[in-house]
Amino acid sequence: MWQTKFMVAMVLASSLVLVLFYSSLNLDELRRQKAFVEAAAAGAGAGAGAGPAAGAEAATVPAAAFWRNASATTAAYQQTSARPERRSEAVPVSISAGFRQAVPPSSAYWNRRLHALLKLLDSGGNVTESEALGWAGCGATSTEMLVTNIQDFGSYPPLYQGFLQGMECRDPPVLIDQPDKCASDGRKGDVFLLLAIKSVPRNFESRQAVRKTWGREGEYEGGLRVRTVFLLGRSPPEDPDLEALLTFEARYYRDVLQWDFRESFYNLTLKDNAFMGWAARRCPGVAFVFKGDDDVFANTPAMLAYLLSLEPARAAALYAGHVVAKASPFRDAKSKYYVPVSFYEGAYPAYTGGGGFLFSGSLVRPLLAVSRFVPFFPIDDVYTGMCFQALGVAPAAHGGFQTFDIREQDRQNACVHRGLLLVHRRSPQQTLRLWKDMHSPLLTC
Repeated sequence: MWQTKFMVAMVLASSLVLVLFYSSLNLDELRRQKAFVEAAAAGAGAGAGAGPAAGAEAATVPAAAFWRNASATTAAYQQTSARPERRSEAVPVSISAGFRQAVPPSSAYWNRRLHALLKLLDSGGNVTESEALGWAGCGATSTEMLVTNIQDFGSYPPLYQGFLQGMECRDPPVLIDQPDKCASDGRKGDVFLLLAIKSVPRNFESRQAVRKTWGREGEYEGGLRVRTVFLLGRSPPEDPDLEALLTFEARYYRDVLQWDFRESFYNLTLKDNAFMGWAARRCPGVAFVFKGDDDVFANTPAMLAYLLSLEPARAAALYAGHVVAKASPFRDAKSKYYVPVSFYEGAYPAYTGGGGFLFSGSLVRPLLAVSRFVPFFPIDDVYTGMCFQALGVAPAAHGGFQTFDIREQDRQNACVHRGLLLVHRRSPQQTLRLWKDMHSPLLTC
């Protein structure tokens, strides 16, 4: 008899475990059971976020150097808060004269939209009230309106037409959040460097390589706190459904952010803007932000050393990377960088390559504010350059950013990579191998 009771108990216990496991993969259930999820995530990820506080993978920056340079971002360091979200006051918006002059008045659609918004700003209008209704109140711009304003709209590629129809829509809903990513316990201060890495749901292998190498979270020498988030939208409908796996990944690693918009090349600007809104709320005291792709190889210790070397004025208004200057739109419709003449006219501002760049955390809110008066542009790194130019912040060229790769004979050379901040692009396998070789005690450079 006891054997029968034992077997029944085992069956019931197994069934209960399975029910709990599968229900936990459901995003709605995760939100309703928030306390359970946070407790489970804390237990599962207790060892994953330890980070390179010391040892071969830690930054080799002495504590004295950190405190010597801390005045560069004193205000940011002092804004510590354990609250998971902080609502900020409105930031006054001022568009630089250089940006106004760089984009000429024209019959091109984007130019007209920009100058209409600038006129609204100059008249004292509030774009957040009259132009940007938010995601819930924003419907697709009608084809009739676009055809009326862009005579050759019908010749635009389908994805380009889709971008234009949703060009006014911002602030997409957050599907997966990490509200405590930048939380402070009052002793360690704010996050020094936030790594914001653009990814897509299917790129788990790339994310995992980043987690094990340059994107590893932790406290580096000098008490520098480094945190990582991956930025994702929804998979296109033609891709396999990975939502359950993504939810589990987010619970375990606590570094995935996802918004409710479709992943596409033309939605990268929307993704960047959504991240800025998230960072303004969740990481208001972050000192610096690195924004890049999940297929780059970055040298986090070298980035930290560079940031600590900055003079205060430079650190307060930093926008650094591989600078692309005097670029013009591609007019070839076969290129993914295609920009029709009827959409945009003029040259591009100087901007940093989108593979990866650094900027001051104190600029997050001002960038978000000016972006309300700069219409979305289909190429994300160009749009970022526009917003920085609108703030009056010019990009700073740094030879350590190689977004167009290095000489072929140097691509496996760990010594060469130790002197760089970023190289684009590397496979997950190459990233793991390079990182291991760079930190090997046997390496002599």
